Amino acid sequence: MEILSAEFIVSNTRTDKCPQTNLPEYAFIGRSNVGKSSLINMLTKRPKLAMTSSTPGKTLLINHFLVNKEWYLVDLPGYGYASRGKKQVEKIQHIIEDYILEREQMTNLFVLVDCRLEPQKIDLEFIEWLGENGVPFSIIFTKADKLRGGKAKENVNRYLKKLEEQWEEIPPYFLSSSENKTGRKEILEYIESINQAIKTQNA
Repeated sequence: MEILSAEFIVSNTRTDKCPQTNLPEYAFIGRSNVGKSSLINMLTKRPKLAMTSSTPGKTLLINHFLVNKEWYLVDLPGYGYASRGKKQVEKIQHIIEDYILEREQMTNLFVLVDCRLEPQKIDLEFIEWLGENGVPFSIIFTKADKLRGGKAKENVNRYLKKLEEQWEEIPPYFLSSSENKTGRKEILEYIESINQAIKTQNA
């Protein structure tokens, strides 16, 4: 897939205020500071499309970006940012859950996981919650460039083994790096394949 256009459309906190179209939506979510904005910018080749910040937890809204006039890329708030107050954490959790469970146009949720870390309880619990609610999702392991000599793949395999304890079938997954564009082609091809399947189904 070639990205010909990517434009910001709207930010909000409510699913019923999201764009009223039938276009497929691919949402991106992860723990704070997992590299979500950098990944979105890398995928779209628009360096400032999603604002990146050294301060984790900056995305507090549902952000819609229209790509190629054909599908939406949706940037969701990050979860698990400990220094937020309890009320704000609950508010963000409500925004996330409302979009994921109620938004009919959401076609696939990409869960971002930092490949440098051991499997984190918060990520595993979130993935389990997605399974319990029948949410279609894939995993993107980020920051692959930060590890040398096959260590990234080693960590990913360890993560997949952990998932196998609960899952009969491992969800689709990708290894990525915003720095050297690892995974860009594979992720966009995956989105394109789903879009084509939807078009065939609706034909």
